[in-house]
Amino acid sequence: MDHLSALADLQEHFLETTRRADPATPVPWLGRWTVEKLVVHLARIHHWAAGQARREQETPLGRGPFDLPALYAECATELRETLAELDPDAPAWTLLDDGVPRAERTGSTVRFWHRRQAHETLVHLWDLRAAIGEDVEAPAERWLDCLHEVVTVMHPRQVRLERVEPPSTAIAFQPEGAGASLSLAGAPDGVEAVTIAGPSKALALLAWGRLPLDAPGIAVEGDRSIAAAVLERGLTP
Repeated sequence: MDHLSALADLQEHFLETTRRADPATPVPWLGRWTVEKLVVHLARIHHWAAGQARREQETPLGRGPFDLPALYAECATELRETLAELDPDAPAWTLLDDGVPRAERTGSTVRFWHRRQAHETLVHLWDLRAAIGEDVEAPAERWLDCLHEVVTVMHPRQVRLERVEPPSTAIAFQPEGAGASLSLAGAPDGVEAVTIAGPSKALALLAWGRLPLDAPGIAVEGDRSIAAAVLERGLTP
């Protein structure tokens, strides 16, 4: 998957939506956030990630107030151009190193940020569009990749940093048409699994805490309360 091209496409849609959305619109599934808070957050994340890719401490953007479209366009361009200029296989600071002893680190690269920021933008584009009553159309493969990152990168990091405990029961996501399940790491061997099945988009949004377990299209096989408890603790920051 060409994550850098996906990032550029998603950033374009996010900027276009930012120009139309009322900054005061609530984003209730993100607590007290509004569209303004959401846009500033993603702009700051892009700016920070560009610094991580360069292995440089970013210069703080300040507290605002900001011209939201201008701020987002500037930070989106900075990230996109930084990632395009750097060798994808060059060393970078990434989330893979958080909580890992230096001697055990395997060598993170710029390529990590191609994927991470494409997914960050995809999820927040969904937030922005949903807040104003619209949806995001993206290929199922992109949502599947987003779910895969939660299972293999984001949730293991949460456990590694001791923000959540490993699941006591195996939790497996079964995306429609994927041909294989994706299981959260850390559960004891031999424990009967709880399977959560549904479209890749719904499962990715569920894993990111955007949809409830009883959302349309999602089915649970096994102890539903165990799945709910694991999701409630959070698979992502």
